[in-house]
Amino acid sequence: MSRWEKQVTAENAWREYPRPQLVRPNWQNLNGMWEYAIRPKTEGQPTQFDGQILVPFAVESTLSKVTKGLNANQRLWYRRNVTIPSDWNGQRVLLHFGAVDYECNLWVNGGLVGSHTGGSDAFDFDITDFLKSGQNQLVLGVTDPTTEGEQPRGKQVFNPNGIWYTPVSGIWQTVWLEPVPNPNYIEEVRITPELDSARIRVEVLLNKPITNPTSAIRLTALNGTQTVSSLLVRSGRVAYVPVKNAKLWSPDSPFLYNLKAELVTVTDPFPGTENRNRPRHNDAERSAYAKATVTGNPVDAVTSYFAMRKISMGPGKIAGQPVMLLNNKPLFQNGPLDQGWWPGSLLTPPSDDAMVFEIDFLKKSGFNMLRKHIKVEPARYYYHCDRLGIMVWQDMPSGFLSGQDMGRSEVVEPLRRSKGKEQFELELRRMMNRLHNHPSIVTWVVHNEGWGQYDNVRLADWVKALDPSRLTNAASGWSDLGAGDFYDIHTYEEVPNIPAPKKDRVIVVGEFGGIGWPVTGHLWDPNKRNWGYQTYQDKDAVLKAYRTKYGKMVEMYQKNGVSAAVYTQTTDVEGEVNGLLTYDREVIKIPVETLREIHAPLFK
Repeated sequence: MSRWEKQVTAENAWREYPRPQLVRPNWQNLNGMWEYAIRPKTEGQPTQFDGQILVPFAVESTLSKVTKGLNANQRLWYRRNVTIPSDWNGQRVLLHFGAVDYECNLWVNGGLVGSHTGGSDAFDFDITDFLKSGQNQLVLGVTDPTTEGEQPRGKQVFNPNGIWYTPVSGIWQTVWLEPVPNPNYIEEVRITPELDSARIRVEVLLNKPITNPTSAIRLTALNGTQTVSSLLVRSGRVAYVPVKNAKLWSPDSPFLYNLKAELVTVTDPFPGTENRNRPRHNDAERSAYAKATVTGNPVDAVTSYFAMRKISMGPGKIAGQPVMLLNNKPLFQNGPLDQGWWPGSLLTPPSDDAMVFEIDFLKKSGFNMLRKHIKVEPARYYYHCDRLGIMVWQDMPSGFLSGQDMGRSEVVEPLRRSKGKEQFELELRRMMNRLHNHPSIVTWVVHNEGWGQYDNVRLADWVKALDPSRLTNAASGWSDLGAGDFYDIHTYEEVPNIPAPKKDRVIVVGEFGGIGWPVTGHLWDPNKRNWGYQTYQDKDAVLKAYRTKYGKMVEMYQKNGVSAAVYTQTTDVEGEVNGLLTYDREVIKIPVETLREIHAPLFK
């Protein structure tokens, strides 16, 4: 295990506030020891449980203290008691799950509250009506088909081998309680920077609409604690908050502004005017609210943050070959393929400090980007990318049944069942919505290497329409159908191949490298093959190969207009030993200073 995994206890497991983009001061962390049981999925709730499990670590992980698999015909049960603080009386109580893989049902005090399907997205239940005074019993039942299902699952398989890893089932991110005002509260704040207009677009969504014209949203943008701008807008309306002379976000200067959103009551902006004659959605309405006066205390208030940055495509130095731009200027994007797996905790990072160590290592090594590979991280991971300054290509987790994947040379996409496509698109949209506010995320990756690829052109257009503020990588590697903003090749040859020029899209090397070095004493399983795309046995051979591969990237950047390079990979993972770090994060295979020196020509 890594040093951070060795430090995890039931008392310190993931104590940080789990949702940095929408913060309220009151909450209750439910991580820690729960009861668990594994039973056939045809059975009802168990009366006797098998033991205790450490939440939020998956049942298969070492840190869960269970380390048992869950097959497709079983159900994993969780149970614990909670007491609601007395000062939450009169408010609604939400029970939040950072992520549960894959399908779950929740009972509170014996009543069925609801269900959720999807392994990577945060969700919540309003449990207010099921609560009683004193102790309340929570029971969660979870099923997970893993490779026997078509659902998005990333690299999880029942038989881990090669590039496929140990399954993850059940709760694998923070569980927490939150009180919110009754009956109306702020459920979502959606922030989109509009750099060229010197403003941010802000949409504050309530749990249900309020038609009363005296209900308004007050937005305050701050530089630290100093107000930059403030405005009032009618609830249910889009707001445009000016940010003049903005400090721009970049990997070299990751500046973040603070934002406060308040649900308030104002004096009637249209006194003496009949409802039907009141202005709606126009300058007169905005002017009326600008002059309104807030009365009383806010009904609800949350804090968030944002950055002023723009990611786009534009002309580069090679005639006719577009490149990626950050804040309207060309910037080469250099990063690793980042799987996000840990030896003792699998998909769940062991701690905040562990995540920060990795991001800091990458920054110091001369990387300004990472490709988060077919996995969605906890919200705090992206928060650290935002504040530390590293761009993220966010993959959609793959999911498919045998026969639904494309080969390297295929141009015809296999058919997918309607329900499989519906679930993929539901989870893709959820991922984009949940992560929308993070300035570090600059690219959405729809499909990887033909794995479950379908309707790629349609999906790339759909993703671009949903979020025109970012670039879209329709297909990373293998089966390019001309969609999206990228032409992305994967090349694991000793000397990487050069991608063909494209006049309509940027060209990137979405995966290359794969230099393997099995470091004795730091292998997840010494009896495995422990492979790399090319495998060496000492640091000198590894360094020579790395210089060769990155020398080719520099040549492509200077002569071919390549916009980005993604090196495989940040760490060893299970039987893969092609990481810059060993799986336990104890050995840095190439010194940080050397990595930075090798990467430096990409930024000249």
